[in-house]
Amino acid sequence: MSNPFARIVEPLDPKQPLKKFYNLSKLEDGRYARLPFSIRVLLEAAVRNCDEFLVKKEDVENILNWKVVQHKNVEVPFKPARVILQDFTGVPAVVDFAAMRDAVKKLGGDPEKINPICPADLVIDHSIQVDFNRRSDSLQKNQDLEFERNKERFEFLKWGSQAFKNMRIIPPGSGIIHQVNLEYLARVVMDQDGYYYPDSVVGTDSHTTMIDGLGVLGWGVGGIEAEAVMLGQPISMVLPEVVGYKLLGTPQPLVTSTDIVLTITKHLRQVGVVGKFVEFFGPGVAQLSIADRATIANMCPEYGATAAYFPVDDISIGYLIQTGRDKERVTCTKKYLEAVGMLRDFKNSSQDPDFSQVVELDLHTVVPCCSGPKRPQDKVAVSDMKKDFETCLGAKQGFKGFQIAPDRQNSKVKFNFEGCDFELAHGSVVIAAITSCTNTSNPSVMLGAGLLAKKAVEAGLTVKPYIKTSLSPGSGVVTYYLRESGVMSYLSQLGFDVVGYGCMTCIGNSGPLPESVVEAITQGDLVAVGVLSGNRNFEGRVHPNTRANYLASPPLVIAYAIAGTIRIDFEKEPLGINASGKKIFLKDIWPTRNEIQAVERQFVIPGMFKEVYQKIETVNKSWNALDAPSDKLYTWNPKSTYIKSPPFFDGLTLALQTPKTIEDAYVLLSFGDSVTTDHISPAGNIARNSPAARYLTSRGLTPREFNSYGSRRGNDAVMARGTFANIRLVNKFIDKQGPQTIHFPSGETLDIFDAAERYKQAGHPLIVLAGKEYGAGSSRDWAAKGPFLLGVKAVLAESYERIHRSNLVGMGVIPLQYLPGEDAGTLGLTGRERYTIIIPEKLKPQMNVQIKLDTGKTFHAVMRFDTDVELAYFHNGGILNYMIRKMAS
Repeated sequence: MSNPFARIVEPLDPKQPLKKFYNLSKLEDGRYARLPFSIRVLLEAAVRNCDEFLVKKEDVENILNWKVVQHKNVEVPFKPARVILQDFTGVPAVVDFAAMRDAVKKLGGDPEKINPICPADLVIDHSIQVDFNRRSDSLQKNQDLEFERNKERFEFLKWGSQAFKNMRIIPPGSGIIHQVNLEYLARVVMDQDGYYYPDSVVGTDSHTTMIDGLGVLGWGVGGIEAEAVMLGQPISMVLPEVVGYKLLGTPQPLVTSTDIVLTITKHLRQVGVVGKFVEFFGPGVAQLSIADRATIANMCPEYGATAAYFPVDDISIGYLIQTGRDKERVTCTKKYLEAVGMLRDFKNSSQDPDFSQVVELDLHTVVPCCSGPKRPQDKVAVSDMKKDFETCLGAKQGFKGFQIAPDRQNSKVKFNFEGCDFELAHGSVVIAAITSCTNTSNPSVMLGAGLLAKKAVEAGLTVKPYIKTSLSPGSGVVTYYLRESGVMSYLSQLGFDVVGYGCMTCIGNSGPLPESVVEAITQGDLVAVGVLSGNRNFEGRVHPNTRANYLASPPLVIAYAIAGTIRIDFEKEPLGINASGKKIFLKDIWPTRNEIQAVERQFVIPGMFKEVYQKIETVNKSWNALDAPSDKLYTWNPKSTYIKSPPFFDGLTLALQTPKTIEDAYVLLSFGDSVTTDHISPAGNIARNSPAARYLTSRGLTPREFNSYGSRRGNDAVMARGTFANIRLVNKFIDKQGPQTIHFPSGETLDIFDAAERYKQAGHPLIVLAGKEYGAGSSRDWAAKGPFLLGVKAVLAESYERIHRSNLVGMGVIPLQYLPGEDAGTLGLTGRERYTIIIPEKLKPQMNVQIKLDTGKTFHAVMRFDTDVELAYFHNGGILNYMIRKMAS
């Protein structure tokens, strides 16, 4: 098939005739100039793949006619240029690849066909925990313990880096995946095979969207979908609507990028952008640094969009130079983008494209804020925090309520810590963490925190010693400029020593709290608080003992740590009283935007980035010393509790099995709204009374050796037992929070895994009932793999978060959606019925299917296979089965 756009392929430079590009901006009808810049990247990818038999000419025409066809569920294939992975999702991906090689060999194919054909970078950033803090050697001790716990996983990943071509491993201790991508891995423009074309990426972490702040189109996908992309399969997607988000005005002097993103998150949740692209435009964008834009793009999953795109402009080009990228390459990048009409001038409104919808924000209206206590979209102005928390205390149990009786809302519990007496109350801060890719990539808020710490120390303020404080930068560059600017010592004096380079508290790797603190919280049934500069604060995520968790900017994390409580009005009450008896208010120590920018200009320089990243793959001596096998097929160790060959491909044949009607299924669980992937497949600690703990104990492990669910994602036996194991799970069948359900044939209340096993042994299929936004949160594939292994054949929900629906499709679990205006309540469903889901012989995307109950009631739901490609995956029993058959034949 010839390329229909070959006539507009031209060299960038006559001296470099091999370096060509498709200049679609020369199309004469002007359609290209009206496309959103994010859609232009999809178009460029489509045209580039025409020669590869992946895209038809009509696909390209559909993208050009985006405004006309965007509401018509038009399917387009998208082949990203790169894939990025982190270790929590990367280990199961490499496990799947190893098992797929075995399966292809059994079917008579070449196992080495299972190999990434596009660049794949895996950054190890999810394994380190805050076991040690408030000491000068915290970093080394945490890293040593990380290797002690995860040596087997790391050896397996090192095997993968050698066994598979095109797979690079960034060792532990290097930084957080998205910051490393922003500062080092991202190309902005790819220069491969004699062509220039836009960089694009998908990643096995939902916050892959952070790279959109630099003008690289990217988003998170499930691990199983990423594996298919690595094997050359395009992502089949419905051409999205694009919401134009117009930024106007200038931020107030005391406002941070965190305040801006929390404001945008709440706004876009109200607008409703699930399944859509958001593209930022307007003169206000020019007021934002790339780090500011990356912060906003990072929290895209929290407002539910697929991508949150900032087109490339001169500030983006300047960032490439600032971060030490090759100058000649940066020059070519700019020339290419100018030539194809993809270099944006945000102050030039004539460049504004057409959008599906336009919403606006005046940056001057943004005020300092936090989000919580249980969801990132629940923004609270800092001036209202005390009142809001006290309202939450008495409110009904829910996203904004803890249902504490009025006579207990002022309870206090005395305790002793390191020989001194203290007391805790509702709202006491016990964790204060500067953490996560969202903020630690941003010099303005990190230096702001450092300057605030300096002023606080100089004013005589301290942080109570029992509060678990920590600083986990997103890369070594952060430590570099904090040290060079002279603020690191002040952060350390307040307890914010560097404890590791990784996600840490943001993903629940908070480590233990002091025993006396836990005893006081438990004794008083207190709503203790975690304050973190992260992006997620779902129940049970940060720490089991912090029932309230607030997202805040790094300077505010320090402020609340000093105050020791969330129940403070910073405008009226002092942060503390120093040794001289002087009251110190937050306004006395808060640095202005101008102060921060002056320090940033002086100390955040290209040399830092070059020095850190030129040795990133070799700097970790423990990693270098790991001995990994060199075989192309992995030799599975039956004694391992970390790495295990999964049962997904057992009995797989080349012949397809016709999908069958699901008959008389029991409901395993019945949920309300906003059930997250943290609820479905937690990443944190393994509770000592859980099915997973009982399994590990039976293999000879002690609780100290359990590690976390996230670290054991290479072992399906642990992960199946950890499915729905979140201690804050709310199942409508049970009158209290916890990972239990009713086994209806016996009437017994059991742990969810144990109930599922009984159903499986009796040959009963299972389904799950849910409300809105099912599967919100991280893009963890085990939130689909786990239910699959429990015997869940379908989920019936009011709506799905995009990535989780895709993951269910990838595992062959049917995502069913109530018809508009219907839900479990309107249909009178209790979940105690048995469900027969009629699967027709001929399936179409988004078709209605009939569901019959054993009560005689019948209703219809939408089968959310959105494209023909997804139906092909379903017929194969999942995307990986599809790829194995494809490679074997």
